[in-house]
Amino acid sequence: METVGRFAPTPSGRMHLGNVFAALLSYLSVKSKQGVWVLRMEDLDTLRTKEEYAALLREDLLWLGLRWDEETQPQSRRSPVYHRYFEKLQDLHLLYPCYCTRSQLHSVNAPHLSDGTYVYAGTCRNLSQQERARQTRLPSYRVMVPNREYAFTDLVQGAYHENLATDCGDFVVRRADGVYVYQLAVTVDDGESGVTEVVRGMDLLSSSPRQMYLQDLFGFQTPQYAHIPMLMAPDGRRLSKRDQDLDMGALRKHLNPEQLIGILAHAAGLTESGNPISAMELSSIFDWNKLKKTDIILQTIADIF
Repeated sequence: METVGRFAPTPSGRMHLGNVFAALLSYLSVKSKQGVWVLRMEDLDTLRTKEEYAALLREDLLWLGLRWDEETQPQSRRSPVYHRYFEKLQDLHLLYPCYCTRSQLHSVNAPHLSDGTYVYAGTCRNLSQQERARQTRLPSYRVMVPNREYAFTDLVQGAYHENLATDCGDFVVRRADGVYVYQLAVTVDDGESGVTEVVRGMDLLSSSPRQMYLQDLFGFQTPQYAHIPMLMAPDGRRLSKRDQDLDMGALRKHLNPEQLIGILAHAAGLTESGNPISAMELSSIFDWNKLKKTDIILQTIADIF
């Protein structure tokens, strides 16, 4: 079966080094298997995303030598598609309205995992019609989850498992404002695009079982997952667009594409030196087994340059 991978950034600002790292590893893995690399703009949040950022993102990818084979329709134009799958969940009698506020969800009395993530307690799952009629706020919609463990072997992190009922709870698929959320949208987009491999940050590892559940409901195949280590600043911060950490505007002023890729490849453990190398050259020697598993600490711009 042909490998189909994707890079699915949110065009809410200039790409930073963490975005570049994810794009590079996704591209390398696909091209090492002579597969198809798909670009998808995840612009569900139309208040934060802009087409000018999407245009810059495409330009930066081409500058890096990461040329995509296909670009799918951006998520902001796919609400009618997501609605069809939302209706499938309705037909299966798996959806219900949730009126919980953010403060209620994060209350100290609510169930929480050791990392502080809340587990939805099913507060609104069994409300009567009369109780729902008394509500004054617009509801989000949650999908009921089974008391079942979902397990898979990640290409980077190894074995991972989660029981949706005890480790997650019923989760939101449509917000109160009518916007379909990441879990539903990404499942539909990957499924309809025939994606066989998903490369993304380790912070999204725990979202995979929810997507596997929706894949089962919608009849999609589960892709191979690779949750890569995060790039971190020396003070322990995760590199982010919000802080403009090593964004492409700064990087392109000081480095050429081969230099930047060489630095990332060496930091990740893919090469023994940080010598300049092109993405296509690197794809011929790419091996997931070489990649570091834990967070990668990067120094300041001055140290990198």
